[in-house]
Amino acid sequence: MADIAPAHVKIARRGLMLVISSPSGAGKSTIARTLMDKDKQIGLSVSVTTRQRRQSEIEGVHYQFVSQREFERLRDSDSLLEWAQVHGNYYGTPREAVETAMGEGRDMLFDIDWQGAQQLQDKMSADVVSIFILPPTMAELQSRLHRRAEDSEEVIQTRLNNSRAEIAHWREYDYVIVNDDLNAAFDAVQSIVKAERLRRDRRHGLFDFVEGLIA
Repeated sequence: MADIAPAHVKIARRGLMLVISSPSGAGKSTIARTLMDKDKQIGLSVSVTTRQRRQSEIEGVHYQFVSQREFERLRDSDSLLEWAQVHGNYYGTPREAVETAMGEGRDMLFDIDWQGAQQLQDKMSADVVSIFILPPTMAELQSRLHRRAEDSEEVIQTRLNNSRAEIAHWREYDYVIVNDDLNAAFDAVQSIVKAERLRRDRRHGLFDFVEGLIA
């Protein structure tokens, strides 16, 4: 009698909160977009922000653009998992969508700075996987900001001035990647995600599966 190959075993798990941070221009947004394009189990946590929309950005896709009054209402009603003031503008993560997705076993990606990452760690440390992306040199970081051609020279200088303070928080992250080659940096992030999904404490379905094995 021919052997019958077993069906692929699926173990239920809780979604993870994947935090990717870096100074502006180091590559976190490019890596995040590529990751979501290639991995349909990952959804982007769309932040709310009070800053002006750039021409290349789409409302509800890149950010939810709100007034400062509306942002304060969300913050004060505990509707944000985290919030921060960056370069004079406010950013925050809506709570409800994230909690729903994780409960259904879907991963949520956060393209946020160290302040937001720290707040998520304080509130939900068991669910957070944090990655910090470093540029190879400060000269290359400046060059990338100019090539992006989306900010004024004044804004670029502000971002560069703040980047050293942001980089100083690298020790607070689980993983640190130097983005001197975008493909290699992306491969490293992808490997981290695959490994973190297999952590025993995230795979609550293992309890029933193992009980079935030994029954």
